[in-house]
Amino acid sequence: MKLISGQTPWSDTLLNPPAYPVLQGDAYCECLIVGGGMGGAMTSYQLSVNGADVILIDKRSVAGGSSHANTGLLQISNDKSLTACINTFGEDQGVMFYKLCQKALGNILGLPAKLDMDPQIIPRSSLLYASKPEDVSALREEHRNLTTHGFHSEFWEQDQIASLYSFAKPAGLYSRGDAETNPFRTVHSLIHQAAKNGARVYEQTKAQHYEFKEDGVICHTRHGRIFAKNVIFAMGYETQEMKKDRGAELINTYAIMTRPLKELPKWHEQSLLWETARPYLYFRTTPEGRIIAGGKDEPLTDDKQREVRVLSQGKRLLEELEALFPEIRGIEAEYAWGAVFGTTRDGLPYIGPHPDYPHSYFIEGYGGNGTAYSNIAAELLTDTLGGKHRPELELFSLTRSSKPSPHSVL
Repeated sequence: MKLISGQTPWSDTLLNPPAYPVLQGDAYCECLIVGGGMGGAMTSYQLSVNGADVILIDKRSVAGGSSHANTGLLQISNDKSLTACINTFGEDQGVMFYKLCQKALGNILGLPAKLDMDPQIIPRSSLLYASKPEDVSALREEHRNLTTHGFHSEFWEQDQIASLYSFAKPAGLYSRGDAETNPFRTVHSLIHQAAKNGARVYEQTKAQHYEFKEDGVICHTRHGRIFAKNVIFAMGYETQEMKKDRGAELINTYAIMTRPLKELPKWHEQSLLWETARPYLYFRTTPEGRIIAGGKDEPLTDDKQREVRVLSQGKRLLEELEALFPEIRGIEAEYAWGAVFGTTRDGLPYIGPHPDYPHSYFIEGYGGNGTAYSNIAAELLTDTLGGKHRPELELFSLTRSSKPSPHSVL
């Protein structure tokens, strides 16, 4: 599966990333992680901190897959609002999901102090604005639910938004506790630290097939075998090539990054921006004074069609950005890309075991909060492999009956 079309910016921000060897010969471990993206990075790091014997492999280079397309917005709130989660799963389960995301953001914000390489994780606030007046009442309800259950939320009227930004919207929810990151650096910094902690990392090492035995799993690669007691599959959207999840859907999404601006527009606290429309647009700044815009999701096509769409969709994203911030009209996009993106019908990721794959666990952080989901998965699976029961995994079960996710935001 070709995951990305166009040109992404992140490899230019880390010119000499750590490199790892190809697996040669047989190896043994407690846990094999397949995939060197965000899910594999978070989990290898967490397992290594706990002293587990870990091997991580990737058929490409570390962070060479969907991590290149990640736009680095890290938020507590989800594509599926707290209100919608409560309506779908019940109050206890819906709030638990949001609390897990809140805890994940706290964990992620604490990472820079624990890593040798700078992951460029920066605290940010977020503004979720109403795309149209009809969305205001739903925003009010979401605000009530967030504050009732202990999440930070401020309801802003149109005048307040207009006073702090170059645009005016009917209303918005302003929240704190979120972040932005350079996803390429974050993945590399986590895996680099895991390797320092004793994890063995192999790049350009493709798993060709698996033998699922009573006492573990044998992973066959071109130049050797890995005998593992357990396997964690953290292959992102390519998991759907291994097994189809009925509740998962793959689509195309697009993003641009501008050239550096001499001065950023009127943009309160450089907050993350997104909207109530579905599919939604989102915007963020970078430490170098650039702006990232993303969205324009559409049905999955082959990579050749997506390559053609990158230019037209990138142009549309630039127009949306200029509509919000007229003072930067004429700005150019230095990077534009399209990528495969995964969602689920009920709005939750898939995390945990599957009955058809003994001694195996999956991390499928599908949705706009994939980095937060990866952190949740790392904690839940580390505890599970350590013998601690985590009932939260039931919420993310790969065999759950998926209900259609509401297309409206709230």
